[in-house]
Amino acid sequence: MRIGPLVQAASITGAALFMLAANASATSITFNTNSAGTMFGSGGLSLGQSSGQVATLSFVADPNTASGAPSGINFGDFTLACPTCTTIAGGSGATFGAFTFDLVVTDLTDAGATGTFVGTSSGGSVFLDQSTILITWSPAQLGTGTNNAASGNFGPTDFAITPFSIIVNPTSGAQPGSTTLQGMINSSAIPEPMTLSLVGAGLLGFGLFRRKKVGRP
Repeated sequence: MRIGPLVQAASITGAALFMLAANASATSITFNTNSAGTMFGSGGLSLGQSSGQVATLSFVADPNTASGAPSGINFGDFTLACPTCTTIAGGSGATFGAFTFDLVVTDLTDAGATGTFVGTSSGGSVFLDQSTILITWSPAQLGTGTNNAASGNFGPTDFAITPFSIIVNPTSGAQPGSTTLQGMINSSAIPEPMTLSLVGAGLLGFGLFRRKKVGRP
């Protein structure tokens, strides 16, 4: 059996892994929250007021977004609209009754695995300068496997969400009336750059060592 070709192959593989590690900042995961299961318990992506001024609470999903892992992610946005609401001092607001919201996360990278965050709220009042609507999420983490998952199987992927979301009033937030659902994503599906570097170093070192040894008189 000839050692030369094996040594050459080890050197090339090691160099390739070094280059891959240099170019890979983190595992890349593609996910979305626009599954048909994402909706209010009463159905749909928009919830109307139970009393008071006409108002809606709507969800805008985050479709097929690629994100490095581990990193912070945006699962989507809740937008609160109340065209005829006034300030608390003005006395005209809207009231939302208790509701639930199912947020289905689909992990497209790990064979389309899915899991569901369940949000519950006791409702609250809405004015132009205040909203008392709070959504509490459970479980706060999905994966690995079905550990802590309401449904689904994420394999090597973990998703986490902020424990609760404060739905901002119609005139506040980065965008008026909009609340971003923040979370975290992590996966062991692909070796991280440090792992690739160590493996590459080992193979490259082996190749150089063998070449030096074979080249001795």
